[in-house]
Amino acid sequence: MGERPTRSLREQLEQSERLFAETGRYQGIERLEMKKADPLRYERLFSRLHSTVVAAREGARRIAASPGVREVGEMVVALYTPEGDAVTLSTGILVHVHTTSRFIKWMIRHDYESDPGVNPGDIFANNDAFIGDVQVPDVMDVIPLFGDGELLGWVGAVTHELEVGGITPGGDVALAQERFSEGMFVCAEKVGTNDDLRRDYVIRCERSLREPIYWIMDEKAKISSCLEVRDRVLELIEDIGADVYLRVVREFIEEARRSQLERMRLMTVPGRYRGVQFYGHIAASSRLLPLGEPESLLHMPMEMTIGKDGFTSLDFDGSSPQGFHSMNCTPAGMDGGLFVTLTQSIGFDGKVNDGSYLGLDMHLPSGTWTNPDNEHLATATSWALLLPVFGCFQRLLSRAFYARGFHEEVFVGQTNTPMIEGGGISQFGRPFGCALFECGAGGSGARAIMDGLDTGYAGWNPESDMGNAEVWEQAVPWVYLGRAIDADSAGYGKRRGGVAFTSLWKIHRTPHLMLVTSEHSARVFDNAGLCGGYPSSTIQYHYALKGARLEDLLSRHAAIPHQPEVNGTVDPTLEELGRNGGLQAADGVYVGVLADGDLFSHSYNSGGGFGDPLDRDPEGVERDLHRGLVGTEVSEAVNGVVVRDVDGVVRVDGPRTADKRDEIRRRRLEESIPVSEWHARQRQRLESEALDPAVVRMYRECRDLSPKWWREFTSFWGLPDDFEPRPARAEEIER
Repeated sequence: MGERPTRSLREQLEQSERLFAETGRYQGIERLEMKKADPLRYERLFSRLHSTVVAAREGARRIAASPGVREVGEMVVALYTPEGDAVTLSTGILVHVHTTSRFIKWMIRHDYESDPGVNPGDIFANNDAFIGDVQVPDVMDVIPLFGDGELLGWVGAVTHELEVGGITPGGDVALAQERFSEGMFVCAEKVGTNDDLRRDYVIRCERSLREPIYWIMDEKAKISSCLEVRDRVLELIEDIGADVYLRVVREFIEEARRSQLERMRLMTVPGRYRGVQFYGHIAASSRLLPLGEPESLLHMPMEMTIGKDGFTSLDFDGSSPQGFHSMNCTPAGMDGGLFVTLTQSIGFDGKVNDGSYLGLDMHLPSGTWTNPDNEHLATATSWALLLPVFGCFQRLLSRAFYARGFHEEVFVGQTNTPMIEGGGISQFGRPFGCALFECGAGGSGARAIMDGLDTGYAGWNPESDMGNAEVWEQAVPWVYLGRAIDADSAGYGKRRGGVAFTSLWKIHRTPHLMLVTSEHSARVFDNAGLCGGYPSSTIQYHYALKGARLEDLLSRHAAIPHQPEVNGTVDPTLEELGRNGGLQAADGVYVGVLADGDLFSHSYNSGGGFGDPLDRDPEGVERDLHRGLVGTEVSEAVNGVVVRDVDGVVRVDGPRTADKRDEIRRRRLEESIPVSEWHARQRQRLESEALDPAVVRMYRECRDLSPKWWREFTSFWGLPDDFEPRPARAEEIER
């Protein structure tokens, strides 16, 4: 460790991996000598590096053109070792700890040091998920960090772009089936020299994107942040020397690895935990996805094994196959989902870096949606599956926390919040494209000790918010009529999930606005509850109303609608405006072209609940009723409360509520059956009843990909290995 490397970057990377394979320790480090010799100095050095990347991100946010960066904070900055391992990262989109690491290591393994060369002042960019990324809009830039002619590390920054030039406008190109329709790819390219972007790269951006200013200015913001970090780190190296710097950053990573194992040993009960998540994929018409299925059910099982040493393994065996849709994930994308979960559950403080990654492993079966073997498939909306399946991981971790007694760490999980994107002719008369990031303010899952966060959470960026309506009105040709709380959208429980909201817009001063919603599970619950808590609702309908003619309402001094639904039914004003047949509703992917005067609404996701809803504090239900977060009818049915009107104010009757809950519990016992009887009934259904064709297709695909999973499935239900599920005919589905 004391000798300065004279080997190539590839040789350094290969040695690092060999030492870890042989010793189980990062770089083979046995003792944290720097920490032991002077722990205060050791911690000061880490704080200096960490504060540097945080400050660089905050500074760059102020100069970014994209409201996704400025308003929602869709950016992260990180420092890496010469081999490409993350040392420390800023706040922001914590997805990209190891995705950028994969990008750097890909360049090292492909001998970029020789061709195209790695020199001071170079800038490299990538958004190819099969190289090291999550999806096309996640554009990452890295610069090398040289000192005295030697490469001592890398600095990287990532932003989520609002427009990528795909088959549909925006960033998450939901209708992509192959990578060729996803938009502009930058495949581990040298895009700049001498600390500046190449002119030919800027020209490509200008000619390939509907809204190039976002991409180009975000590139400059990222480069600015990387240069700031580079300069501050070089100042530190000048103070302490390159040898000390290289040793201490590697100790930081090894310490994080040990910390990950120690926390798992301390906070969880070792053993095997299993869960499953499903995702219902609906395209309104087979014409939207001509290579794929109009309706599919995706299987996302997960097995988590925690060893006595704290090492954790995740196995996705039995997952549905890859497909001609935009939701495929790469191993880099799965790394992103993993780090988002870790940083919100067990790696939330201390030294968060690639050391945590070394305390886990994942089995991603080839040919499944988790690890496609066809690099031509699309990954544009990979978060549609990443968020639900790693929400399942969060719930498995929470079971392990709960079993150990760390109830305050239990978190039902992140939510799958869809995005709306648009493009066409702006209110300023020019072509545009934009992704609306107010989806950063959905509702979170509940915790064991408190309710979920209302309208202020997104799993992919826990610091984000919805952004100012006025800013989004500048980016998209529409005006907000209102943002309204979605009452009863959150999962019920002793602790309810966080509620979400719906926006309603008037399309404004444009002859042509194409709107597309990103992927979401419209008919299958993808945000589950925990320990008896209910799942949150699926996404509500999208409403589009063509030819609304609000002028007629204004001329009559009538009320203008501010939300699409009132008490679970379409707003009467919208019904009146849509009597000419212009009111449309869709529960799958929405694709439509609107113009000035039309109305459109979109809903976001909320979180699942924790615990039995009958155990919820009646006063908590009453508070939610007063705030409009829940409705009376559902609260009475699910929470078992008795509500009465006292001088025009809704009150929960405590004594009558207690009696009603006792009655519900008695009825539960009377209606309950032994598990053995339930198992027999379900087995009989599988054997004798026809199933929805999408369900049958899911079973057959998973059987063909994973005989092991199929043997476990048939064994559990007591079915023969050659069991063949029967698809229902059209007339059976109608019945």
